[in-house]
Amino acid sequence: MNPDQGDEARPLVVAIEDCPSVEAGQCSPKNHARDAHILSSSFFFIFCAYGAAQNLESTVNTEGDLGTTSMGILYTSFTLFSVVASPVVRGLGTKRALVLSTTGYLLFIASNLKPSWYTMVPASLYLGFTASIIWVSQGTYLTSAARSHARDCHLHEGTVIGNFNGEFWGMFASTQVVGNLISFFLLGDGKEGENTNLLFTVFLGCMILGAALMCFLSKRDEKTESLPGHASVNNLLKSVIAPLLEIRIWLIIPLFAYSGLEQAFVWAEFTKHVVTPALGVSGVGGAMAVFGAADAICSVVAGRLTSGLTSVTRIVAGGAFLQTLVLLWLLFGYSLSSGILGTVYPLVMAAMWAAMWGVGDGVFNTQLNALLGMLFERDTEAVFAQLKLWQSGAIAVVFFLSPYISLQAMLIIMVAAIFVALFGFLYLTLHVERSSDEH
Repeated sequence: MNPDQGDEARPLVVAIEDCPSVEAGQCSPKNHARDAHILSSSFFFIFCAYGAAQNLESTVNTEGDLGTTSMGILYTSFTLFSVVASPVVRGLGTKRALVLSTTGYLLFIASNLKPSWYTMVPASLYLGFTASIIWVSQGTYLTSAARSHARDCHLHEGTVIGNFNGEFWGMFASTQVVGNLISFFLLGDGKEGENTNLLFTVFLGCMILGAALMCFLSKRDEKTESLPGHASVNNLLKSVIAPLLEIRIWLIIPLFAYSGLEQAFVWAEFTKHVVTPALGVSGVGGAMAVFGAADAICSVVAGRLTSGLTSVTRIVAGGAFLQTLVLLWLLFGYSLSSGILGTVYPLVMAAMWAAMWGVGDGVFNTQLNALLGMLFERDTEAVFAQLKLWQSGAIAVVFFLSPYISLQAMLIIMVAAIFVALFGFLYLTLHVERSSDEH
């Protein structure tokens, strides 16, 4: 059966009130939409703090490159622990795993109140472990809630998965706006030194609120597994190897990796080589706020437009096209203007590039997660673990390479990566369509 067959007859935007079985009480036993709202809100508070702190690490912890080194260690740890994240989440259950994983973010923010190699490095290592758990849990939990909501309310599963992911990633992207505005107001006017601890105290309060919200999530209907002795080794090997036995995973891995590259490009390269030379350090917060706003709006819209594989393909292709335009422009057409346009031109172009890149990032976030939810109904944790494994690995590579290669070299790598990723993804869609037609 074609994944999009009959989509035209179904509304793309499905309001909870429109559920045909609400009056019969079939949606009320478990309010799956409520869980999606709570999960999105919890991540909003946690990543308002973490996202803004991540943007500041290279500027507030400069002694011995403590900030950038800590971020590199963090994403290396994230990559390594993504291998074991799936059985850990399966053993704990998604709710317990989500609550436990907030402790890593709390510890990392707390370590910034007393930044040193003895506090930041252990906190970064531990956060890498808990980050691998939180993202596998998030993808698994949100997909489970969407499938349950679609089943209980007799709605189209692909549409509900798209809507839930659109809401989540829209709120997640808006953390770049809110978190950077908090940083701007507290650290503006040359107050970096005196207000840094105040800023991280505010961030710690946001973290505590987000962690508390996690406790109000419902337990999903899931089978937890004990992991004793050799069974844990077998489960670990299965979680790592089983997804790699499918051609679909290999076709989408380049897109996993590119989604990590494009995120790290903003944090490590775009702000350093494009925004700062044009607008100064004070302009970084504004550019990232524009990026976050475009990301948030696009995430919500893309989620609402998602109904099946065909819609995912079109949306991903559109986001890839926009980011390719930005990369090619920076590679061949970018230069700081002088004269009358010397002030206006960099401001306009930086804002436009940030907005276009944010649209692309919103597309990749919503559509990759929705795609995995649609294509892989079994071993959901293992598939989301693969996503975070390749994403975090690519991010770590960018952080470690950034000091040693030029912007032009990074742009060439990015252009090559996006073409390989798009080719693999388009071949995947043809493979799935052909398999569906045969059955």
